[in-house]
Amino acid sequence: MRILVVGAGGIGGYYGGRLLEAGRDVTFLVRPARAERMRASGLSIGSASGSVELPATPVVTAAELKAGGGTFDLVVATCKSYDLPGAIEDFAPAVGPGTLVLPLLNGMRHLDALDARFGADAVLGGLCLISTRLEDGGRIAHLSDVHRLTFGARSPAQADAVRAVAAAFEGVRFEPVLAEDVTLAMWEKWVFLAALAGISCLMRAAIGDVVRAGGAGHVVAMLDECRAIAEAHGRAPSASFLAMSRGRLTDPDSTLTASMLDDLERGGPTEADHILGDLLARGESAGVPAPLLGAALVAIRAQANRAARATN
Repeated sequence: MRILVVGAGGIGGYYGGRLLEAGRDVTFLVRPARAERMRASGLSIGSASGSVELPATPVVTAAELKAGGGTFDLVVATCKSYDLPGAIEDFAPAVGPGTLVLPLLNGMRHLDALDARFGADAVLGGLCLISTRLEDGGRIAHLSDVHRLTFGARSPAQADAVRAVAAAFEGVRFEPVLAEDVTLAMWEKWVFLAALAGISCLMRAAIGDVVRAGGAGHVVAMLDECRAIAEAHGRAPSASFLAMSRGRLTDPDSTLTASMLDDLERGGPTEADHILGDLLARGESAGVPAPLLGAALVAIRAQANRAARATN
């Protein structure tokens, strides 16, 4: 299976590097500057699950792909949601009649864009659970022992194709999970992430800080808003998932925050519209009120407006 990994940051670099380590036919689609560095020094992963140096790392730029890079069997998209339109244009030449696209983005709205461009039968469902950091020298630091990649068919027509992907992931040094209902798994992660991002960005604090300040009720209320929206769209999270989520989001000792808060505080782009805004819009369409989620979105947009004004 010929695999194109879109991006070689913390997510794409880690999973693509593990596939390459296992002898899979992997090429990374990266920007010219990153391509130059990777061609010179390869890819490096530091992890408690096993570090690896990959000096021979196949890379391609968008211009090179367009000029004749050929098509691939699997395209793994690991970009941020706000980079997706440009990424689609970059990797579109790699998509042929039998190509599968496996997006590892958060939320659900990206599926609409990918389905519209490549057809729903070509787009699998997927998500990942991992904590990584791309260090200044380009090394990927894996920050925990969790490196799960969940994927699956969104329709019965994809069943055979997704089994081929599962075969390609066997024996690789991460945890592949072939989900029976990958769409539900994506919704569950979205519910948790929206609650985490919403409360940490609204309060500008880690979960434990909010709980110790007496805010556990607000955290649970935001989680319940997100759950209700999922239920209204026929994707009710399981009882075990909700229990786990409540436990993690009400831990007074937790230092957990969403990466969205880091993006917000450094003045960079955020995935607020993709993760919070889209969920809020789906709630409104189903008649589900979500005032805390709405307040969080307004707070993020207001901070972005303030930062933009300060630079003018």
